[in-house]
Amino acid sequence: MKTTQYFSLGLDYYEIMDLSPADLYQFLTLSCRDEIINWLQWNDPNGVYTDSLSVAEFGIALSKEEGIEIIKKQLLS
Repeated sequence: MKTTQYFSLGLDYYEIMDLSPADLYQFLTLSCRDEIINWLQWNDPNGVYTDSLSVAEFGIALSKEEGIEIIKKQLLS
């Protein structure tokens, strides 16, 4: 049985999908990089987000800022 996953700031992974663009950006800015990476993996299990996969594919780990931009593109496009 799957359990609901939450950010440390209290919202579950689905709830951020309903935030306004400004609130989403503010929420993600306050979230830690690990939570952003975890959400990206949860939302797109075939994506290259973990440090090991990102370094192997692109030679560098995904930064928090890049993760925020990816989430914004996925949710606001």
